[in-house]
Amino acid sequence: MDGAARIAFKAAPGGATVLDDLYQRAPARVLFPDVDAGEPPQAVLLTTSGGLTGGDRLSIDAAVGPGGAAIFATQAAEKLYKARDGEGDTHVSVTVTVGPGAWGEWLAQETILFDGARLRRSLTADLAPDARLLATESVVLGRAMHGESLRTGFLHDSWRVRRGGRLVWADALCLSGDIPGLLAQPFGFGGAIACGTLLYAGPDAAAHLDRARDLLAPCLGNDLRGGATCLDGLLIIRLLADSAIALRRGTMAVASGLRAAAGGLPARLPRVWTC
Repeated sequence: MDGAARIAFKAAPGGATVLDDLYQRAPARVLFPDVDAGEPPQAVLLTTSGGLTGGDRLSIDAAVGPGGAAIFATQAAEKLYKARDGEGDTHVSVTVTVGPGAWGEWLAQETILFDGARLRRSLTADLAPDARLLATESVVLGRAMHGESLRTGFLHDSWRVRRGGRLVWADALCLSGDIPGLLAQPFGFGGAIACGTLLYAGPDAAAHLDRARDLLAPCLGNDLRGGATCLDGLLIIRLLADSAIALRRGTMAVASGLRAAAGGLPARLPRVWTC
């Protein structure tokens, strides 16, 4: 399958943000739910195939025009099924563009890698100098409730953030070969089976570092480890969890609080995260 979606919002006269462009190709589909008062418009993405497997491709292009505000979220956790022998990797490419004076949110729910899955995923953010973006991506390695771990497979997960056309952050995670061994090592995952990255990019990022740590602290424990740091207008939160539930709990707590502190928005995530 080769799915694609392009969604663009713009600021209309009067200050409201409205849909400006939409293209979708199966299995990618975009829904536009009603939003609560005080929330920007939402675009919710889903794959009608119920998951992805070896050789599938999915490309998402999400944009917020100058002065606009919009949320892009996924309807549910994405499933990555086992790739059969001879099949290529699954490719998922996401580009988020946020224009001058605009606010954007990329709130993807977990990606679950079944044993034998092969995924190459990238998130590229192109930001105007004064744009602000809250973004999260995460992976769960195997299906613990089914007694399944990720014993074989491949994961390459990368981020690229550009501000004013200049690359300000590049990051990548790669798992292959002896995956159980890597997950068990203290210098690897230390026994964790899920990981997530939450990013807030904006001129005021440093001002929210202490708030991010305060939001994260009550969630930390034996089943969730994490930390926050800030550099060059980027606030970065890393999470390692022993379960998908712990990862989700930490992600929701920090993302909800940051969107309230940095964006002046309600301290909650879109309803698709809780239904």
